[in-house]
Amino acid sequence: MTTLTADREIEHLMTLHPKGFDLSLERVSRLLDRLGNPQDHMPPVIHIAGTNGKGSCAAFTRAILEAQGLLVHTHTSPHLVNWHERYRLAADGGGRLVDDATLAEAVSRVAKANGGEKITVFEILTAVGFVLFAEHPADVVVMEVGLGGRFDATNVIAKPAASVIMPVSLDHEAYLGDRVELIAAEKAGIIKQGCPVVIGSQPYEAALEVLVDTADRLGCPTHVYGQDFLAFEEHGRMVYQDQHGLLDLSLPRLSGRHQIANAAAAIAAVKAAGFEPRELAIDRAMATASWPGRMQKLPHGKLVELAPPGAEIWLDGGHNPGAGIVIAEALAEQEQRDPRPLFLIAGMINTKDQSGYFKAFKGLVKHVYTVPVDFSDAGVGNDELAVRAEAAGLSAEPVSSVASALMLLRDTWQDADVPPRILIGGSLYLAGAVLAENGTPPT
Repeated sequence: MTTLTADREIEHLMTLHPKGFDLSLERVSRLLDRLGNPQDHMPPVIHIAGTNGKGSCAAFTRAILEAQGLLVHTHTSPHLVNWHERYRLAADGGGRLVDDATLAEAVSRVAKANGGEKITVFEILTAVGFVLFAEHPADVVVMEVGLGGRFDATNVIAKPAASVIMPVSLDHEAYLGDRVELIAAEKAGIIKQGCPVVIGSQPYEAALEVLVDTADRLGCPTHVYGQDFLAFEEHGRMVYQDQHGLLDLSLPRLSGRHQIANAAAAIAAVKAAGFEPRELAIDRAMATASWPGRMQKLPHGKLVELAPPGAEIWLDGGHNPGAGIVIAEALAEQEQRDPRPLFLIAGMINTKDQSGYFKAFKGLVKHVYTVPVDFSDAGVGNDELAVRAEAAGLSAEPVSSVASALMLLRDTWQDADVPPRILIGGSLYLAGAVLAENGTPPT
């Protein structure tokens, strides 16, 4: 595979600057000032934070706005295969991932402006997004927070058109705190004085209270899921309801019941930001929105060919207990509609609650194959991960790779009439590696 120029630029930066996060706005603010503060010259911004669901919300938000005929820039992180996935530039007929030459030039220019001073690569890449979005015309920017909110490098936007907080649960405790109310307080840092706030479905009342209290204290028009808007499935359709009435919509293309709530938050966000989408545009967005690596069905590819014939293969990068719960619920729905034995191929990193993730699948998964995450320094060994899965009440064994797990399952599968259902998950690193090896990277 040819190494892209932008990839080389970014990999070089990673040899110069520390990996990971160093939560602060001082360094990125200094850099942006040298660049002429591009974040102040972008189109209106819909800013999205949360522990789970923020990427799906961004995908739905972009789809609604584009179906409305608007030009939309989108920033998401992390990427799965190529750095270019983080920047989708507006274009007629729908945005396109930034081309290699444009990204490489922007990375080089931003790095030069930094002048070798202490900074993280994520801060540089966030500044790159601001530069790209300021210099290319669009009607709106959809921007996903990287980590947390209050000190995330994206949080230099003075007056967002809307701030969105998706479900808050435990994750990144070393950075954000070990209680949901502490994490919620960090996420609430993107809420700005007087700017509209949309609060998505919250699994914890303590988190919801922090978010609502913050919005009230800052005098923000606030839209809370379950109070000011909601959505539900009825007769194979999605019904969205708010103070303006009901919308009868197609079910979200993204798999899982949780995507109905994610889609509802996106609809509320677009409305709160003042874009007044048509019902036809919203309906089209529900049927077309896509988000790679999140309950993504893999119908073909090099890895798929190694599985038992007719196997149904799903890929999801969710990696914390909250994600495990919604993924397990989505697979339980699949089981009700089309019963099949379920197998899990899992790889995880050591900053995640592996046992908490596995517990969500107890009683649902027939067997777990654990694989190493060699492409991350924090990868948990497959032997250790198998022990964690067994401690959570699952049958598990370590294997050397996803390909090995699929071939082992193929060689031992004996029921040709009922092919298995397979989930590959536990890490976005793993999801990206699978998409690359399968030959189906995001486009």
